[in-house]
Amino acid sequence: MSSLLRVEGLTVRYGGVQALNGVDIEVNSGEVVALLGANGAGKTTLVRSLSGLVKKAGGKVSFDGLDLTRASSADIVDAGLIQVPEGRDIFAAMSVHENLLMGAYRFAKADPAELDLIFDLFPRLKERLDQRAGTLSGGEQQMLAIGRAMLSRPKLLMLDEPSLGLAPLVVKLVFDTLAKLSARGIPLLVVEQNARRALALASRAYVLANGSVRFTGTADDVASSPEIVDAYLGGAGTK
Repeated sequence: MSSLLRVEGLTVRYGGVQALNGVDIEVNSGEVVALLGANGAGKTTLVRSLSGLVKKAGGKVSFDGLDLTRASSADIVDAGLIQVPEGRDIFAAMSVHENLLMGAYRFAKADPAELDLIFDLFPRLKERLDQRAGTLSGGEQQMLAIGRAMLSRPKLLMLDEPSLGLAPLVVKLVFDTLAKLSARGIPLLVVEQNARRALALASRAYVLANGSVRFTGTADDVASSPEIVDAYLGGAGTK
């Protein structure tokens, strides 16, 4: 597999606090990579910095042959590096349909075939096209956020805590959907507190603690290591 995203020595500071300290990660074409760690480890900061929402203090970000280290958020989206943010960030007052179309704002119009793909993945969204997005359940809002991101035509999709606050059955639906996206060849970088689910989906994993990568290896290596699970994942890796 060829390298699609390469992050080298990424450093982020909030005032005098160093949130990321020389982080190196890589995502290859067609790959699913899990980014794991306890709350405050730096996972969301890493994804937000890759999206251009947090200023980088140092390091380099290369994506699909482009240097995106100093690129704007708009240029990063244009390059195909797309984020589904923690908390969904849907437009609550707009309809489901309008939210979806916002994902295709860079194009003349949404591709009907791409909309059909979203409705195939999430039939419930088709049933609620004219409903205000703010009245959807948490699970439906997560479906909407993923669908909106897909209409941006991602070359790599970054998902920040996609299972956060969702019921177990909905969590299963979300991860089943991510598996379908991966099967279609869409690379994924998944930030997730539910380590067991993330490791079952991913081929490789990075474990962050205190803004640094403490371990990287195959998903099986992480899941089968009691030391890593207990030290960095709160015992949640294989349960």
